Amino acid sequence: MTEYAIKTNNLVKQFPKKRAVDGISLQVKRGEIYGILGPNGAGKTTFLRMLATLTKITDGQAEIFGYDVAKEASDVRRLIGLTGQYATVDEELTALENLVIFGRLNGLKKKDAQERALELLTQFSLMDAKDRAIKEFSGGMRRRLDLAVSLITKPPLIFLDEPTTGLDPITRGKMWDVIRQLVKEGSTILLTTQYLDEADQLADRIAIINHGKLVNEGTSNELKAQLGETYFEIQLEDTQEIDRTADFLQTKVSDPIMRLPDRGSLAIKINDTKAMTQLLVDLGTQGIDVKEFSVRKPTLDEVFLELTNR
Repeated sequence: MTEYAIKTNNLVKQFPKKRAVDGISLQVKRGEIYGILGPNGAGKTTFLRMLATLTKITDGQAEIFGYDVAKEASDVRRLIGLTGQYATVDEELTALENLVIFGRLNGLKKKDAQERALELLTQFSLMDAKDRAIKEFSGGMRRRLDLAVSLITKPPLIFLDEPTTGLDPITRGKMWDVIRQLVKEGSTILLTTQYLDEADQLADRIAIINHGKLVNEGTSNELKAQLGETYFEIQLEDTQEIDRTADFLQTKVSDPIMRLPDRGSLAIKINDTKAMTQLLVDLGTQGIDVKEFSVRKPTLDEVFLELTNR
């Protein structure tokens, strides 16, 4: 079989008033986690749904393990599992009952469906809740069940559409461990996410999509290296001073000042140590107190912000 799990060539999805996917070409190798990163409305989910045969392709071509998505949809469906943002499960039934039903719908015999359901419940730490109705599940438990549903038939290619949205950090970490284990067991993962740290932690390669277009692609380190510059980060004593400080510093440097309100700091592209010292002196003359400062390489957050002009 082909070394590529996914190949797309100039893939397009045109809606009446919007081109949601605009000529995306990429290749995903077998056995890797490929991250698709982009803001809301960038076209991530539409792109994934076309590959999963759920949305008709307007133009271009896509292949899954060598099968044409448009012409050989039934063959493609046998090779994929999809975890959407919400799985269609019966809220009144238990976790075990739902998984058995999905197993039967996927052609498993009753005994095999039962065994596979129990195996998945164990894998996703849901055995204690196997006899509870889904409506009683927490958000984290529900997301784990959503992923379990997509793995009933052990597909070689798994589409994960924002699998950890809304989860707390501990549950997100557990989901990351499950995703890594799936790859160790031979699966290929296509992951869409809005979380920059998730793509940084999980993905072997990352595609950044904006307004339906592929903006850039590469490993996390390759994308960071494209910015190249050193960042001078200044953390303020008073986080309410961020806007005033940024406006003042902008009169001193030519590159845009990056505001990082979650850290109460500002980042500036600069390599000259003397220039950094002078900026600190200038801030003192304005009565702006600096809590601490550091020099570092760019983060994936900054790569994303720059490439999407945000």
